Formats: sequence, C-alpha cells, structure tokens
Amino acid sequence: MTTADQDHDTPAPPINPEAPEAEARDGLTPRQARRLRVAVATVLLVTLAVVLALRLASRTSVLVVGVYGLAMILCGVVIELSRHGRTRLGTWLLGGGLLAALAADWLLLP
Repeated sequence: MTTADQDHDTPAPPINPEAPEAEARDGLTPRQARRLRVAVATVLLVTLAVVLALRLASRTSVLVVGVYGLAMILCGVVIELSRHGRTRLGTWLLGGGLLAALAADWLLLP
C-alpha cells in the first residue's frame, strides 16, 4: 500500500466539541432566518389580501385600496430582500410598514 492509499483509508480525526468553531449557535442560521421571514411575509401578504377584500365589501374607498395595496407591495419587497440576504432590513421594513398600514387604517380610513 502506498502512502496515498493510506491517506484515504485513515479516518478523519474526531471533532473537538470544545473548539471555538464547534460552538453551538444561539438562534437561527442565516438561511433559516431568510426562510422564516419569507414565510412570515407570505402569510401577511395573503392575510392582507383577505382583509382588503373584506374592507372593499364593506367600504368603497380608494384609500382602502391604496393603504392595503401598498402594504401588499411592501410584503413583496420584503420577500425579495429576504431572498437576497437582506433579512434585517426586510424585518425592519415589514414591521414598520405594517405598523404604518394599521395606523393609516385606524386614522385615515372612514
């Protein structure tokens, strides 16, 4: 057996759990965070579509379409930001945008 064959047959050294690289991470991995934010934004997008339909059934106002339409566009932007790795920015935009939409619904819409 040559030394090259012996290198392939030897098992890898065990991973030291005490090593700094092997520290357990608290929280989500970046990929999990992106998937979670995409899922949350998608659920909110569908919810906003249902609320928009219910609001249009009870009120016929262009402001209703505008407020909920902008909130739905915001959800789509957040989905794209999350897909491209900008999850923190997407989270802040989603939270701030939804609070603004709720405030506009409460304050502006008749």
